[in-house]
Amino acid sequence: MIQTVVKRDGRIVGFNEEKIATAIRKAMLHTQQGEDIHLIRQITDRISFKGNPQMTVEDIQDAVEWELMNSSRKDVAQKYIAYRNQRSIARKAKTRNVFLDIINIKSNDVTRENANMNADTPAGMMMKFASETTKPFVDDYLLSEEVRVAVENNYLHIHDKDYYPTKSLTCVQHPLDRILHDGFSAGHGESRPAKRIETASILGCISLETAQNEMHGGQAIPAFDFYLAPYVRDSFIEELKTLEQLNGVDYSHLYQVPLDDYLEKPLDGLTGEARILQHAMNRTVARVHQSMEAFIHNMNTIHSRGGNQVVFSSINYGTDTSAEGRCIIRELLKSTYRGVGNGETAIFPIQIWKKKRGVSYLPEDRNYDLYKLACQVTARRFFPNFLNLDATFNQSEAWQADDPKRYLHEVATMGCRTRVFENRFGPKTSIGRGNLSFSTINIVRLAIECMHVKNQEERIALFFSKLDAMLELTARQLHERLEFQKTAYAKQFPLLMKSLWLGCEQLKPTDTITSVINQGTLGIGFIGLAECLVALVGKHHGEDASAQELGLKIVSYMRDRANQFSEQYQHNYSVLATPAEGLSGKFTRRDCQRFGSLPGITDRDYYTNSNHVPVYYKCSARHKAEIEAPYHDLTRGGHIFYVEIDGDATHNPEVIMQVVDMMDKYNMGYGSVNHNRNRCLDCGYENAAPNLEVCPKCGSHHLDKLQRITGYLVGTTDRWNQAKLAELHDRVTHD
Repeated sequence: MIQTVVKRDGRIVGFNEEKIATAIRKAMLHTQQGEDIHLIRQITDRISFKGNPQMTVEDIQDAVEWELMNSSRKDVAQKYIAYRNQRSIARKAKTRNVFLDIINIKSNDVTRENANMNADTPAGMMMKFASETTKPFVDDYLLSEEVRVAVENNYLHIHDKDYYPTKSLTCVQHPLDRILHDGFSAGHGESRPAKRIETASILGCISLETAQNEMHGGQAIPAFDFYLAPYVRDSFIEELKTLEQLNGVDYSHLYQVPLDDYLEKPLDGLTGEARILQHAMNRTVARVHQSMEAFIHNMNTIHSRGGNQVVFSSINYGTDTSAEGRCIIRELLKSTYRGVGNGETAIFPIQIWKKKRGVSYLPEDRNYDLYKLACQVTARRFFPNFLNLDATFNQSEAWQADDPKRYLHEVATMGCRTRVFENRFGPKTSIGRGNLSFSTINIVRLAIECMHVKNQEERIALFFSKLDAMLELTARQLHERLEFQKTAYAKQFPLLMKSLWLGCEQLKPTDTITSVINQGTLGIGFIGLAECLVALVGKHHGEDASAQELGLKIVSYMRDRANQFSEQYQHNYSVLATPAEGLSGKFTRRDCQRFGSLPGITDRDYYTNSNHVPVYYKCSARHKAEIEAPYHDLTRGGHIFYVEIDGDATHNPEVIMQVVDMMDKYNMGYGSVNHNRNRCLDCGYENAAPNLEVCPKCGSHHLDKLQRITGYLVGTTDRWNQAKLAELHDRVTHD
């Protein structure tokens, strides 16, 4: 007798014989003879009592076909078989339509999910095919029923779900000094240690590119200046040795001569060792500049993930005050300012200036001149962004100004915003660590479901009850994914788990990564705080003080629960101000279908990114800073602050410094400035002219505006999804 049924998605449910009877009845109603209640009951009973205790859906349907074919109603059997085939086709239709959109390079939410990915190329198409077939497998076999239902009903989004079966991690901050000092093997040949700046630059690129193929998120270098600085001196010594051969003179006593800075100067009027030193210095600076130029060029041309996209790369720098470190910083900034190719802005790496009082922020600081240069570069090239090491939550008691390895105690970030610093299971550092996975809660949906409650206090209380339940579910889902990730073997990540991840040196190739993976973080994200507040109290936090108070209460509650989950599950949970790209439109579209167009909530194509003031809300930069600043301390999984300015920022780098001043004043962790930048897609020419329609260099009408989407730049908005294009259209400047 049948007791349980194995469904197509692997779930086991109790047997219900009425489903057999209903299916036969539907087939009979499509025949001339119509319904035969006696035969329906006879066949249903026979299958129910003769079947095995547990059967699959397909086995039961096969049994129905056999019984009908052996009955007097062969006409019913034909209709039943036809209906069964139609159902099979219908189940495949959705996948078929998605595949056809990929094949026909349609511009939609599937093909434009990631603006950094070119889904129109053969490799990009292949990756989308794999992605769209893997996601249903995850739903059917790797998610719990409760989580699957939450995802289906638009309450929860699991980021990088297509990578779930691979057990890969999201991102990592590369301890590049290990790679440069020891070399590395990524499974196909080995790389020797670096001996000069050119090699160090190349190895930095290779490290980022190789790890990108092992992970589903971004790659970052936390202390680019500190790591490459030693190779400036090595290259300087090489130049002295070349002069030794040329002049037949021993200059070894000059190898470690103290240098205040590496600056190119004319040799006119210099004699003796002063001339030798300056010549070697000039040659070294030229080599460093070429190496930085090559690094930027490589990061915009080297492809990963099957040739589908360039590496999602970031570099943090700005606090190395040595002559060599300053040389790296200066030449990197100068190369960035000049641009790549035909002078266009480099999309990657995302550059992040680490602002620190006593190091670079005030006029008396050693690197203040480089900070001013960084602001000039940002005014033209969008990068670097600015990371505030002086924010209370970005400080470490272990940091000492005279410590040559103080970068170990400096927070570093992934360019889009991901932050990792606090650690319950090891040192408080960013290096060798990253995010393991993250999922985002649709807090707007939760708020909409509370709108029917007329009493505001009761409405808000109901919202927090719903939020708490969803936080519990999200924490459990992240825990379950981490437990699955832990079963991976170290050999599955030949670079990450051999040279990069904190503690990986203790692992053998056949060891699981269980013992080291807890050094990473699990992110509980959220989207649409503004729309959530409108649903609950009628206004968003940018326009109403009481709404701001409630917004802070909501995100504080999420932070407190994340801390509790860290104790409960013994993981590093944190709250993330989600960098929603495809998600911002996906959540909104489905909520609008369910609840209709709600003013200030679902009446646009997108939800506002995380805790930001809505892009369409006109306010001053200072007001935006005052509103968004308190959320940075609460969202330690990652956050970012943006200011939109009008006109050509190239001639106004002071506005960049004003934004950094606001970050310092309001205790914000990470931020940047968006401004106007036109780009010719034919010749690469760029300028900041308003309403440009024709390229002044080549006459092309094929123009685009270089724009930041969620934390990174995109060279063309052709790859943006509809929701983000709508958001771009709505953006207003901040005075």
